[in-house]
Amino acid sequence: MDDALSAVRAFNRFYTLFVGALDPDFLGTNLSLPEARVLFEIAQASGSEEGFGAARQPVATDIQAALDMDAGYVSRVLARFQTRGWITRARVSGDGRRRSIALTSAGRAAFELLDERQRAKVEAVLARLTPSQRSDLVASLRTARNLLQQPAQWTVSLRTFRPGDMGLIAARQSILYRETYGWGSGIEVNIGEVTAAFLRDFKPDREQCWVAEIDGVLAGSIFLTDDGGGLSRLRLLYVEPFARGLGIGDTLVATCVDFARQVGYDAVWLWTHTILESARRIYAAHGFTITDVHMHEEFGEPVQGENWRLDFAAETA
Repeated sequence: MDDALSAVRAFNRFYTLFVGALDPDFLGTNLSLPEARVLFEIAQASGSEEGFGAARQPVATDIQAALDMDAGYVSRVLARFQTRGWITRARVSGDGRRRSIALTSAGRAAFELLDERQRAKVEAVLARLTPSQRSDLVASLRTARNLLQQPAQWTVSLRTFRPGDMGLIAARQSILYRETYGWGSGIEVNIGEVTAAFLRDFKPDREQCWVAEIDGVLAGSIFLTDDGGGLSRLRLLYVEPFARGLGIGDTLVATCVDFARQVGYDAVWLWTHTILESARRIYAAHGFTITDVHMHEEFGEPVQGENWRLDFAAETA
């Protein structure tokens, strides 16, 4: 905890300087950074097809909520913008206490200058990086944002696998099983063999790997493979710790089972462990039942493995 606290605080100090948060003349625009953010939100709302309200123009409380700013501060900033001739305000029909905000041509020009200078500053920084470094930066920023923001702000998406996914999935699962359960190299060997075999022998019409993402960041995955004789196998279900509690595991299993049913498999089976309680609850909810229980030491310490099976013929019997 102390290391994480120190790292976050150190980054905050760096980023405060990097973006000029304390500069009273942000990017030479005669605005502070908070004032620039208010102007940005007004411009974004004015250019949005949806807008904030029925008139497609924001009111002060919209700006306050979007930026989580003090209402009095927002009111003072809006008053300064109005004095400069950057915005106009009009009473909202049906509510005399609320006034919509619209940019004037002068306000639009001020925003465009701000936007141009900010874009140029960021582009200058990115120009120093190689393409691979820029990709690493984008991935790291997305990961940091997803870890630090609240789950209600996350948008989960599902896609099929693409180049590079197998290595990422194998690495993340191996690390998580080691950290959570103390499992040794045996689990890494197992995961590596599964992912390598999947790529080597992939049957596009009969097999698939699905990856869950939150804003482009890996959040979980699952595999379905062909075991022959009408039998398929669900493999390597996992969800990243930061993304748990959002129903991702249930969605992955449902997607996997639906695919197996649609392509004509007679049944799906899987191998899991008694200690993996969350996964077991998901399997049971989707109709899987335990067919065999056994002890093994493939991952170091003795652990109880379980075979589960879902027969599609039984569903229609």
